[in-house]
Amino acid sequence: MIAVTGVSGKLGRVVLDDLLTRLPAEQVVGVARTPEKVDVPGVEVRQGDYEDPTSLEKAFAGADVVLIVSSPDVTPGTRPRQHGNAIAAAQAAGVGRIVYTSAISADTGPGFLADHAVTEGLLRESGVPFTVLRNSFYSDLFVNPAVVAAAVEAGEIAAADAGKALNTATIRDFGLAASAALTGTGHENAVHELRGPLWTYDELAAAITEATGTAVTHRELPLADEDFIGALVSSGFFSEPGDDLATLLGRPATAIGELVRAAAQR
Repeated sequence: MIAVTGVSGKLGRVVLDDLLTRLPAEQVVGVARTPEKVDVPGVEVRQGDYEDPTSLEKAFAGADVVLIVSSPDVTPGTRPRQHGNAIAAAQAAGVGRIVYTSAISADTGPGFLADHAVTEGLLRESGVPFTVLRNSFYSDLFVNPAVVAAAVEAGEIAAADAGKALNTATIRDFGLAASAALTGTGHENAVHELRGPLWTYDELAAAITEATGTAVTHRELPLADEDFIGALVSSGFFSEPGDDLATLLGRPATAIGELVRAAAQR
């Protein structure tokens, strides 16, 4: 049986829905802090709160594999505590493997990734076989109907990027990759760096132009002190390519042009 945490969120729900195409419903369990918010016919959704280890142990009971979706609470110290609770609960429940959604370059990247590095350390110390999925940022944050509409209205898309490429990928692709890692073999004690196909803001502007028929150009902005994302992009943090995501998906990850076309139609 596979237990998936965070099924009331976008990523967890993608994973849950895809697992149901691979396994009978009785072999899949959802875990949510508020199960009543999750409606998946035929699937048991158990209550589990990262701040309540006892609830997690009950939620993971009988599971062979558990997906721990990283906590959205970035308050200093919170994630390591919550993730530690989930790992300890999986140990206590006798889970055979833990899959965790980390972040790219968690062990060598900027300081804001430290919570993921700590969690990965807890996984190694647990003695439970694990799979780490180091996800890049979501393409959905950079390309969505609002972004496309604003670019068309302005005739440009402005960003501080220093000409650097981005290796983001869609929430859906990350979710499908997690489902593959949960059900596949050969992922024990593996770390997968999940990066999407590289794209630039020049290519994004061209894709919006093609999809909408309205000329859109890219205007590079100077980096502002408060521009956290711009600083990451400009530093080249997202510019390293990788094949792990496509390997798990069994196909190339969704390209930026495809995402733009979908956003333009909504």
